[in-house]
Amino acid sequence: MASPFPSLYQPPTALSYFASLVQDDANFPLLEATAAVSMDEFPDLDVQQVLGDVDQLLARLKRRLPADAAPLQRLRLLNQFFFQDMGFGGNVNHYHDPDNSYLNVVLRTRRGIPITLGILWLELAQGIGLHARGVNFPGHFMVKVNLPQGQVVIDPFTGQSLSREDLSERLEPFKRRSGLVDDFDVPVGLYLQSATPRDILARVLRNLKEIHRTQEDWLRLIAVLDRVLVLLPDAWSEFRDRGLAWAELEQPARAVPDLEAYLARTDDALDVDAIRQRLQELRREPN
Repeated sequence: MASPFPSLYQPPTALSYFASLVQDDANFPLLEATAAVSMDEFPDLDVQQVLGDVDQLLARLKRRLPADAAPLQRLRLLNQFFFQDMGFGGNVNHYHDPDNSYLNVVLRTRRGIPITLGILWLELAQGIGLHARGVNFPGHFMVKVNLPQGQVVIDPFTGQSLSREDLSERLEPFKRRSGLVDDFDVPVGLYLQSATPRDILARVLRNLKEIHRTQEDWLRLIAVLDRVLVLLPDAWSEFRDRGLAWAELEQPARAVPDLEAYLARTDDALDVDAIRQRLQELRREPN
């Protein structure tokens, strides 16, 4: 029987669906929310199918695990399954392809960037009872596992386990750029803190943001920033960047509120004068 109120039902938009996923930190569905990011590029994507594909991988992995497998054995079997048998690895030849940020594509091609590979790896690791977490390491997302023997840090791009010396070496360029040398040096462990699911998802989005900004793909950039601001509503610099993107598209009516929001909450940023001048120019443009 047809609904007597057919016009009252409006299916959720991709953005409202995303917002419903990320509103609560207590039960943050990282895998589902990351899969939902793909809906901007693939509007007909069935996110539940993506989750089902990951569930199938987990089921295959569990069939290989002895019931009494110790944590270290579980980790070894997971890495063998994920990196060797399934062939997941870094997209070395096309690292900056936005497809590397879309889980549905990564599942199909088995190629991605550290953070999308890491999110899939974490889902499997946690699914077999490992105490695994993501790490927002500078310049390169990592995953870590706490074992009775100690902590293991893994590069999800290659599957390589990294020693403290390896991690220190990777940190050196970042420390030099940031002035964290000599008296200002900090221990490696500070960079190995567990990242929250919200922070991990923010990194996924900001990777996409940087790709679209570099390519001057303003519409896609705005779509990503819409999601960033749903995820991080107090990230005022993202309002600025969305406003500037709208300005590039000659949409002053949309650019002005974002730039006003940024300036209203920013006092000491180095770009305040430049943004204030850009705002004045936009206000003079016809809407």
